[in-house]
Amino acid sequence: MKITVLTGGVGGAKFLLGVKSALGMDPYGDAQPEGAKHQITAIVNTADDITLHGLRICPDLDSCLYTLAGVSDQSRGWGRADETWTVSKELAAYGAEAPWFSLGDKDIATHLFRTSMLNEGRPLSEIVSTLVRKWRPGVRLLPMTDEQVETYVEVDDPTPARQTSTPDDAGSASPALRLSMHFQEWWTRYRATLAPYSITPDGAPTAKPAPGVLDAIGAADVVLIAPSNPVVSIGTILSVPGIRSAVRTTTAPVIGVSPIINGKPVRGHADACLATINVACSAEGVGKHYGARAHDGLLDGFLVALGDEFELAGAQVASAPLLMSDPETTARMVQRCLELADVAR
Repeated sequence: MKITVLTGGVGGAKFLLGVKSALGMDPYGDAQPEGAKHQITAIVNTADDITLHGLRICPDLDSCLYTLAGVSDQSRGWGRADETWTVSKELAAYGAEAPWFSLGDKDIATHLFRTSMLNEGRPLSEIVSTLVRKWRPGVRLLPMTDEQVETYVEVDDPTPARQTSTPDDAGSASPALRLSMHFQEWWTRYRATLAPYSITPDGAPTAKPAPGVLDAIGAADVVLIAPSNPVVSIGTILSVPGIRSAVRTTTAPVIGVSPIINGKPVRGHADACLATINVACSAEGVGKHYGARAHDGLLDGFLVALGDEFELAGAQVASAPLLMSDPETTARMVQRCLELADVAR
């Protein structure tokens, strides 16, 4: 079976563990059942990427790579297991940029290797393939694009001197200054507490899908939309020209999974992101945002948490427990997705 998954980082990586487990594969390696020839392809968001300390950092790709290879820190939810932080502490002591973004020593090795290859002119997709050959995650990882796309969030300037409006010459208050902040600073430093006016994947309109992306969607037996952030993970992937149309026109069933349970994000700050595009923070809000393929949307089916059921014209909506507590539990979610795909066929 060929399964293609559109995914973000930490939550998407957990979902991919469940996809592997549902197919009888080792969730933390590349072993397959004897005689099986499954292929899982993950198309991963790269608009969270950022350059810090001269290093190109790809958080979502690395989260998928480390998690699927069984070397991630499962208690922290990101980064490498048994990590040390010597370099980050030294950088902070120097007053270097972005002390709010911690880089582990093992993780830095990955960033050094990737940045060196990028500087040699190698495309990101080739670099990811090299990393996959080392770590053997059992999933084909594809960046959504080889080109640089970075998400920026428009917010009021949080600088203390500019947080409050000041009277102008006429005595009336002037509005606070706005600025465009890199997504990672908004998400990691400010924990998405700064109200966003807009969220924009800069560079996406002129980007091209990375090699293999459109083919993986077109050749799939099932396309799954992971329970990743609909705006800054799935939304950015779909913003690359050609990817949304490929999902809409594939002959494979397209099944999405809700990242919202009982009106709350499973992880992260999806509520703040959804509010920016005027979508309700609910399974129904996300499902209708994606829409049914029968009505120019994306979905043939949508899996929601128990109690979150709703009607979506043109698509099947089913429910199941959605907390991804371990690969086996997540595999049952994935199996329910595959059942929805069978109905859609």
